[in-house]
Amino acid sequence: MTRSVFLKFGCSIIALTLSTAGAGAGTEWPGWRGANRDGKSDDTGLLKSWPTNGPALAWKATGLGQGFSSATVAGGAIFTSGIKGGHLYLIALGMDGAPKWSKDVEPGFVDDRPGSRSTPTYDNGSVYLETDLGKVGCYDAATGAEKWTRQLSEFGGKTPPWGFSESVLVTGDLAIATPGGTNCLVAFNRKTGATVWASEPFGDAHYSSPILVQFEGVAMIINGTHAGLIAVDAKTGKKLWTNAFSAGNTANCPTPAYSDGYVFWANGYGKGGICLKLGVQDGKVTATEAWRTGDMVCHHGGYIIQDGYIYGNNGGGWACLDLKSGQKKWQEQAVGKGSICYADGMLYLFSENGGHVGFGAAVPTGFKLAGDFTVQGKGSSWAHPVIAGGRLYLRYDDSLYAYELSTTQ
Repeated sequence: MTRSVFLKFGCSIIALTLSTAGAGAGTEWPGWRGANRDGKSDDTGLLKSWPTNGPALAWKATGLGQGFSSATVAGGAIFTSGIKGGHLYLIALGMDGAPKWSKDVEPGFVDDRPGSRSTPTYDNGSVYLETDLGKVGCYDAATGAEKWTRQLSEFGGKTPPWGFSESVLVTGDLAIATPGGTNCLVAFNRKTGATVWASEPFGDAHYSSPILVQFEGVAMIINGTHAGLIAVDAKTGKKLWTNAFSAGNTANCPTPAYSDGYVFWANGYGKGGICLKLGVQDGKVTATEAWRTGDMVCHHGGYIIQDGYIYGNNGGGWACLDLKSGQKKWQEQAVGKGSICYADGMLYLFSENGGHVGFGAAVPTGFKLAGDFTVQGKGSSWAHPVIAGGRLYLRYDDSLYAYELSTTQ
């Protein structure tokens, strides 16, 4: 059974379609690409097949504004962002999809692809958001009250052609962002916003988000820029290594992926991917090219690494590559070009056009859809699917959908 209610939310009315099923509980998804920024959920006990029309809809919230922001599910709430009336809003929903608060952050970036870019990051009662125009802010997760803000222009950052799109990385006491320009990466004190360190220059910011990698006792921050990949010491910001793959590309969007001593990064516009093997020489971390590939041309939808294989968007479809050799194991159309996440042995795919959603087993022997359905919306969807607490969250246009995946619901 479902019911629809209409709720006043900031300057908008949000339509909320509710089911009678209980709210999901369990694992969280505290920011862009999950807890480890690898696109993988720890959820288990999920459905292995879907009814013809897809899993049960728990609720649908609309009126969030235009946005490519994915959902963040943590701290007993759901966070996202959207542009409404020309302004960028940071938005909090309850686990039932009902609105909690909406924060008018600043005027939104408007171009030929209007919509919010960054996915909020939740940590210890605070939410961090980088705006399309380059403001990094920390907000109270319960109320939306501003705690501190900084401008990436302070560090020589210039707004990329399609706006700042990265999601703030919070690790330990640091909130890390990528201005590019004079200081490629910067670390703020997550509580106060004070500058802790600022790295040396290495190209302008593009659209990728940084990851934290632990290798041989060294914690490093790795991100993609317009000049290629850069890795810096997480404690000091000192440059450890760089690689110029994809330098000068039209748009470097996907977040790098790491597993078992290997760093993988693939981009669109015909660029393909590169895999680097990390090592230590004379006490310094090195990154040596292991292989390149033209079999994962990935515009925005990303890739995950599971059991020694890379699964990701390749042009208009999907591919599986061996992590250590780059050998292509399979290529399939599935739902077409889109974004990806992983949970409980399955790949979840979300098409960038038409709202087509599908899933299937993550195995190197081939890919077959185990179920698919369609959600409603207009234009392109560059938000990634999210799985947390037994639910699948899909952001499309100004709507957020929550579907029940748990076999215990």
